[in-house]
Amino acid sequence: MAKMMYRDAVVSTIAEEMERDENVVCLGEDIVGGMGTPGGPEAIGGIWSTSTGLFGKFGADRVIDTPISESAIMGAAAGLALSGKRPIAELMFADFIGVSLDQIWNQLAKFRYMFGGKTKCPAVIRMAYGAGYNAAAQHSQAVHQILTGMPGLKVVMPSTPADVKGLLRTAIRDDDPVIFLEHKALYGMTGEVPDDKEYMIPFGHARLTRAGQDVTIVSTGLLLGFCEAVADKLAAEGIGCDVIDLRTTSPIDEEAILDSVEVTGRLIVVDEAPPRCSLASDICATVAEKAFAALKAPPLSVNPPHTPIPFARELESAYLPSTDKIEAAVRKVLSYR
Repeated sequence: MAKMMYRDAVVSTIAEEMERDENVVCLGEDIVGGMGTPGGPEAIGGIWSTSTGLFGKFGADRVIDTPISESAIMGAAAGLALSGKRPIAELMFADFIGVSLDQIWNQLAKFRYMFGGKTKCPAVIRMAYGAGYNAAAQHSQAVHQILTGMPGLKVVMPSTPADVKGLLRTAIRDDDPVIFLEHKALYGMTGEVPDDKEYMIPFGHARLTRAGQDVTIVSTGLLLGFCEAVADKLAAEGIGCDVIDLRTTSPIDEEAILDSVEVTGRLIVVDEAPPRCSLASDICATVAEKAFAALKAPPLSVNPPHTPIPFARELESAYLPSTDKIEAAVRKVLSYR
């Protein structure tokens, strides 16, 4: 297996799929990069360097730099998908989803249902999300709780370069709209990635990254690494934690969560979204409904506070769930009587 960064796994998967299928096209603001900067086209390769090399390889007909108009990007993606193409549209910052919500929520997500299943809508919408980057309140948000609640959308949140490869390939070949959320703080993460150009990870299949018998910890994205660090530390004390990486929040692997809680009897959900109506509150409610008899302690969630994300580095650090907060939650559920 090759080693590569999270961002490089994005680029290489898109390139492989564009080589395989001429209907795969990319569009988005600055995805060619370099417009107006020294070096010309591809001097940048998108602001996250997640499209570097695509323009030179596939040309302007398949790698389309768009104006700064999120609603136009999503509207074009919807039209392309309905006309037989497989668009990969980049929204850049997930915070701006509100500008294009009608195209995503009322159009892309509903086409197959409203046309009675007579059409497909194979569009991938890529967005960079998350805090820890000191990008302030309008460029740091986690929006998956909004998108997960929209019927008709599939929502993917890869935590490793290997999962980027397997999940993005599945997304591009899917016949329904897929939201692909890439955490900004993970773009520089390096890991082993399968070389197989058919490597795919099915949606709705979580990954058990640590095994234990005392507490179930559910998370995904940047915070998964925090949970794994806590599990490794507590293992030295004889405390065993199941750590579950959801990978996709819609569909969600309920069975993996419930099976684990049936063994451990304790649940902690670590989520980067604000606490009200969040992924964490949804999972806690599901476990309370379907595995109540197995619980030895009330389920706990570890979320940021219900506030906009601070710009100041110290305040942003205090805002995000931390290893200390996760460890405190584990000890709290273990000490419940």
